[in-house]
Amino acid sequence: MEDESFVPESRAMDQTELIKNVNDALIAGNTAWVLASSALVLLMTPGLAFFYGGMVRAKSALNMMMMSMITIGIVSVLWVIYGFSLAFGYDANSPWYGSFSLSGLGGVVNELTNNGGTYYVPVLAFAAFQLMFAIITPALISGAIADRAKFVSWGIFVAIWVTIVYFPVAHWVFAFGNKVGDAASVGVGYLAGKGVLDFAGGTAVHINAGAAGLALAIVLGKRIGWQRSPMRPHSLPLVLLGAGLLWFGWFGFNAGSALGSNSTAALALINTQVATAAALIGWVTTEKLRDGHPTTLGAASGAVAGLVAITPACAFVAPWAAVVIGLLAGIICALAVGLKYKLGFDDALDVVGVHLVGGIVGCLSIGFFGTTAVNSLGANGFLYGGGWALLGKQALGVALVAGYSFIVTLILGYLIEKTIGFRVKTEAEQVGVDVSEHAESAYELGGMLKGGR
Repeated sequence: MEDESFVPESRAMDQTELIKNVNDALIAGNTAWVLASSALVLLMTPGLAFFYGGMVRAKSALNMMMMSMITIGIVSVLWVIYGFSLAFGYDANSPWYGSFSLSGLGGVVNELTNNGGTYYVPVLAFAAFQLMFAIITPALISGAIADRAKFVSWGIFVAIWVTIVYFPVAHWVFAFGNKVGDAASVGVGYLAGKGVLDFAGGTAVHINAGAAGLALAIVLGKRIGWQRSPMRPHSLPLVLLGAGLLWFGWFGFNAGSALGSNSTAALALINTQVATAAALIGWVTTEKLRDGHPTTLGAASGAVAGLVAITPACAFVAPWAAVVIGLLAGIICALAVGLKYKLGFDDALDVVGVHLVGGIVGCLSIGFFGTTAVNSLGANGFLYGGGWALLGKQALGVALVAGYSFIVTLILGYLIEKTIGFRVKTEAEQVGVDVSEHAESAYELGGMLKGGR
């Protein structure tokens, strides 16, 4: 009788080779998806530039776009120097911040990502992907202070803000420590350790940016003529172009967060699509019932609100729930954008109403619609027999991130305003920040009015 415990050396080598080939295939396929997703998420920032640029008056269009573009430059450099390490370095073993062990990123070449488990993507691919999140978050804030911010002051703000707000908050939410199964869990972020669910950045990105936008709107004050003079979008086609690019890039934002071409990515992608579609319908329907007519701006804003709301929940809820979340976000955010008139703060491009409110809707919705039936790494919300425990955790995440971002941004904004100045002078604002800050204009209106070519 053959001894089954005996494995011929050739067979053992074949099995080892098979495992290696499978792992190599996983690494190649997942890396390709993460790199492609990184490019998609980067596209979102120029898309945001178009979205915001079309929403402001013609005399501020270039400045609005530049505020997004300079963010790409500043954050990319800081990310390599220390940003990625502060967010994902776990050697410090702190729930509040990472270490500087990964500074420069030179020591992690050819290593696989190990953030609470083994992911078959290189660390540098993961770093590139997370960089795009770090870029777009401060860029979102810029919409709250359109038409009236000094460009240099904005650049300084971005550099300091990502250092003391975004990088630590990213650690709280997205840092899952060293490898699962190690003798001791090291470097787990505070909210991650508490069981707060945020798949793609509802707290770290949208609530974070929305709360910061509210703080800066308070610091810089109202635009000249606010609520007295018309301040309509100068180019709705640009707004729609920007919304389309954001929608397209958001598939990388959400589905890419699976860090692999797998069923979780597929779930996130379909949920992103249907939630966005439902939010668009919810927003324009609200406009029709309230104002008598649906608007182009409403359709674009509704789509973005849906994208924001589904971001934290996209891999934790079933597609039918994603439709409900999107519909709720479209309705609630359409109503929320009017709060600035009642409360008296000039959030120029509705960062608070869309990103803060939309992020809150999305994060809290997990407490109701979350289910392990679609993702075993998630948790059951109230509708799936989980009680109120998950909703409480989600509320903790919302409150901590919003409170921290608002307070720190308020202090930082006032410090900049009282030292080098954050708001442009009255004359510069009247002329337009394109001319006063950049000596450029988006349109040569003089020549057009004179019949010139």
